[in-house]
Amino acid sequence: MNELNNIGTSIYRIHTSSGSGTGFYSEVGNIVITNYHVVAGTLKVSVENQNRDRFLAKIIYINPRKDLAFLKVDDLVKPEKTVTSDHDTITKVRDRVLVLGFPYGMPFTITEGIISNPNQMIEGNGFIQTDAAINPGNSGGPMVDEQGNLIGIVTSKFTQADNMGFAIPYRDLLSELEVIDDIDVNTLSLGCHGCNGVINDKTDYCPSCGCEIDQRYFEEAPLSQLSMKVENAITKLGIDPILARCGTEYWSFHQGSAEIRMYVYDNNYLFAVSPLNDLPRTKLDKIYNYILTEDTKPYQLSIASNKVFLSYRVHLSDLYSEHEEQILNNFSHLAEKADELDDLFVNDYGAKMTEYSK
Repeated sequence: MNELNNIGTSIYRIHTSSGSGTGFYSEVGNIVITNYHVVAGTLKVSVENQNRDRFLAKIIYINPRKDLAFLKVDDLVKPEKTVTSDHDTITKVRDRVLVLGFPYGMPFTITEGIISNPNQMIEGNGFIQTDAAINPGNSGGPMVDEQGNLIGIVTSKFTQADNMGFAIPYRDLLSELEVIDDIDVNTLSLGCHGCNGVINDKTDYCPSCGCEIDQRYFEEAPLSQLSMKVENAITKLGIDPILARCGTEYWSFHQGSAEIRMYVYDNNYLFAVSPLNDLPRTKLDKIYNYILTEDTKPYQLSIASNKVFLSYRVHLSDLYSEHEEQILNNFSHLAEKADELDDLFVNDYGAKMTEYSK
């Protein structure tokens, strides 16, 4: 298990504007590997390590038919230990396997199971079938044996199967890694669904086999008007909004030590919330008095789950009114106010930073 814990530092959470998934480091090409469906409709995403540091990642290769994608992350520190793809292990029924990843966006998790079928045919492709728990968020993560050998790449795109998980056999990945030298890291390349040749330029037809190519593979899905407004507010803080994306109309980032969350609630309200501090064991009367009497308008201080929160809420319609600019400025300033207040509660009231703080 220590071996797997060491490997864990090479497993990453992938964040996009539509959701999250898992990826893992490959020494071949110095890339991060994940599922295509995790990054579909994007050209850049963020990659988060277990220290919650995020890095900008560029999508350099996709093969939609095989559900694979390669990411280039220039600032990512090479992990000391990674999953092993150079091995001769042959998977068999009842072999024990482990799935590494971030199910439902939770912290790093290892689940185990056995192989039910090493070559389950689905839609003309062979998959490894397992009873290991695989959930949304695990997509793109590695399935390994107890020695850390890569067995497959988890895919959660088959959502109607109960108590069954599937993985792309690692040998399919090895065949894709053979083209790594043919990929231009400065642009997006595509694996043709017809001949599996590498297409480096946006085109209507594969230059090798003539298959029709959907040009949307080379394009980024447009953001909603609301998302663009929020991301403009995040940009004012000097933060690349791609690094803040955590799903559909949901953003999370740190301003100094404070974690900031922005999200749409009930299709009616836009919230900004920061969990500032855990309540101290003493001086509760003083911190309560501060929370009840201090004027922090337009923001609100509150207590929930033994934590102090700073929040701001507006109705979505207000973002399309004459007050739009001021409201978006308020969202930006909440981050700065949160970074100020969490230090104040530590220094003046003996509170501690939360587990979400940095």
